[in-house]
Amino acid sequence: MRRDVEALYAADPRTGFRICPLDSLTAYYHRRSGVTHVVADPVPQILTALHGTPLSLEALLAHLVAADGLIITENSKAALAERLEELCTIGLVLRI
Repeated sequence: MRRDVEALYAADPRTGFRICPLDSLTAYYHRRSGVTHVVADPVPQILTALHGTPLSLEALLAHLVAADGLIITENSKAALAERLEELCTIGLVLRI
């Protein structure tokens, strides 16, 4: 990845997952990998925003604020970047 270009993040289309809400958690069966992940907020909101729509960190943060009422703090961008890296590591999100 070129350092002068901001990374984009993407997730498989919604059809690439079997999604099952479980009270305050959500189970995501990732069809491509065959792995089930049980996640908490804000992961479902992040994946919903990224299903088939690559976004930069800034654009994703703006989307979460507008669509889900995320409250911005001075650490929001760093926290979202950290969460995206975790999601990339487990294969739910791709850095492109």
